Parts: sequence; structure tokens; C-alpha cells
Amino acid sequence: MDVNADFSKRVLLHADDIEWEESPMPGVDRRRLDRVDAEEDRVTTIVRYAPGSAFSSHVHTGGEEFIVLDGVFEDDYGDWPEGSYIRNPPQSSHTPGSKPGCTILVKLCQFQPDDRTFVHANRHTLGAVPDRDRPGANVSPLYKDAHEDVRFEHWEPGATVRVDAEGGAELSVLEGELTESGDPLRVHSWLRQPTNSELIATVGPSGARVWIKTGHLRGL
Repeated sequence: MDVNADFSKRVLLHADDIEWEESPMPGVDRRRLDRVDAEEDRVTTIVRYAPGSAFSSHVHTGGEEFIVLDGVFEDDYGDWPEGSYIRNPPQSSHTPGSKPGCTILVKLCQFQPDDRTFVHANRHTLGAVPDRDRPGANVSPLYKDAHEDVRFEHWEPGATVRVDAEGGAELSVLEGELTESGDPLRVHSWLRQPTNSELIATVGPSGARVWIKTGHLRGL
């Protein structure tokens, strides 16, 4: 079943407005943000692991990336606390689970086939560099190639921040609040902006910390 599969449209969702669905694994629930129903699903989902739950070992033929929103996610590569960004490339495998429980934002089958780059980072320990072309925006790079640019950004209170969405853009609010195109975004709001557009955010009085991906929606 397709979910928000028309990438020419702007989509804004608030995670806490979406009902949890059971997954095939006991104790693991999900909230679908987008999905293209195909042989290998392109999907963006919020996944909740109950304490002590786990998935069986599996291979991500199309790659996987995720952000730990709360708790601690565990797999073969380590224990990943809140704030972690993990990028597992195509053909990587792991056995995921969580002893204390956790919630993650995860994207599947959205990598270039020849990508073999692992990334393990945490927004609480990364430095941030002011973007001289965008006052009020401070950037923590995560991954960049010819197809996409992924980063954490810290937006200062009251700033108006522009994000070039010529190749599309995707944003998840991790802390604080902002307004975009007259719509308020809060913690765990998710916004997908189509290609050939621009995202213009007005930041709230407490500032905002966001995860952003740009350029990856070309050709969809």
C-alpha cells in the first residue's frame, strides 16, 4: 500500500497524531510517513521498540538510515543512544533490538546501489559550524555525495532560515519549534518538500534542532 507516494506534493505530518500499527515482530510498532509499494519498499517510518524487543537478523539490500529519537537502539555495531544518526549502506546486515526500549525514525531502500559508507554520529557530541550564507543556521554535516546532503542543524531563536529544495528536502524536528508556510512544526514533526522549491522556516523563541536531507528526491 502506497503512503504519501506522490513526491511532487508537500507533506507535513506530526508523529503524535498518527496511530501506532503493529509490525510482524512482537513489541515493535510503527507509524508510516511515506512508502512506495514495490519489490523492495522505499519507506520512511517511525518505529517503536518495547523494552526487550528485537527483529531477527536481516540484510538491508537497499540500505538503511535512522535517527534515535529516544531510548537506546542496539545492534551488531553498538548501542546507540538518543541523538544517534546511523547510516548502514546497501548489503549491510544486523540484528536490531533494544533492551530498554527506543523510538527511531528510519528510512529504507533510499541509497545509491554502490554506496558502501557507514556513518555513526551523535548530535550531542558533534560540533556545528555557522552557515555564512544562512544567518541563524549552524550545521553538523553527516553525509554528502552527488545525490544527497544529510546533516543536523541548530537554528537560533527567532531566525528565518532558508533551505534550498531544488532537489527536494526532508526535515524532522528534534527539539524546539518552527513555522513553515504558515504551518507550525513541533518535536517529531516531519516535513517533505518537493523538488524545485524552497523551505523557509521561522524559528520559535527556544530555537530548533532539526535533521535535514536535501537533493534526494530528484527523479521521483
